[in-house]
Amino acid sequence: MKVLLTGAAGFIGMHIAQRLLARGDEVVGIDNLNDYYDVRLKEARLAQLEGRPGFRFVRLDIADTAGMAELFGKESFDGVINLAAQAGVRYSLQNPHAYAQSNLVGFVNLLEGCRHGKLKHFVYASSSSVYGGNTKMPFSEHDSVDHPVSLYAATKKSNELMAHTYSHLFGLPTTGLRFFTVYGPWGRPDMSYFLFADAILAGRPIDVFNHGKMQRDFTYIDDIAEGVVRVLDRPAAPDPAFVKERPDPATSWAPYRVYNIGNHQPVELMTYIEALEAALGRKAEKNFLPIQAGDVPATYADTAELRGATGFAPATPVGEGVRRFVEWYRGYYRV
Repeated sequence: MKVLLTGAAGFIGMHIAQRLLARGDEVVGIDNLNDYYDVRLKEARLAQLEGRPGFRFVRLDIADTAGMAELFGKESFDGVINLAAQAGVRYSLQNPHAYAQSNLVGFVNLLEGCRHGKLKHFVYASSSSVYGGNTKMPFSEHDSVDHPVSLYAATKKSNELMAHTYSHLFGLPTTGLRFFTVYGPWGRPDMSYFLFADAILAGRPIDVFNHGKMQRDFTYIDDIAEGVVRVLDRPAAPDPAFVKERPDPATSWAPYRVYNIGNHQPVELMTYIEALEAALGRKAEKNFLPIQAGDVPATYADTAELRGATGFAPATPVGEGVRRFVEWYRGYYRV
């Protein structure tokens, strides 16, 4: 396949590109290399890809409407994997316009490119944050997700709605993947586990929100990459059992699907911190704080639909995943 991969210099993007290249696909990676976090880390990820047969990089912002139209006009893609987005829940309280540009304008640009290019499949990153105020566990794709608690979550829910519209109007197969707290080597420095490792090794206290009473369905990066590639190979199709009188949010009469992709094993935040302490060989000084605006106390993925569709669901134990992250972190930062 010839795949357009957006966010190629990102954490998840780099790992998916490696997976696609390893099996012989051609990958055109795009990224705007913005400074939301350390650009040097993004460049180091790209260095893992550039020079490999089948990979080309184009520096481009998906919110650049003319640039994206030109790219789709010059290239002929079989599929698109969209990982480019303004990430982060808390940052959306400070800079909401960045989310509107990347997550909404950029997303429409991709849908338009896929529509006119008659692509076989558009796979895009949604987020577990769309479950918002839901408290029924585990989170199921069949449940309503109409009560987001952050602008980031609202933009991701909007992506799912926009994708459905294009699936309905133009027959474009679209699949949204609701990622659950992805972690591992080459991760994002704004994520809690990365911040924790940095602070513990520097001897600084770590901020533990909601007084440590948080649960997260931590999902290892290799499991995410495997799941995304398997989904790419299975274009969404209309659900013959869909009933409009009782609409199922997970499927449609159109070629549209959404899947959870999580470890299906929520872990207490304090247990995760203990795993980090064990891997680092140091204890953390903890600063317990209230829950932050936009955060949810727990996430837990029901992965039955993903397993049924692809024969795969994430299962890497947190202890093993944390050990691999710490091994990479020590090597990359030489600490």
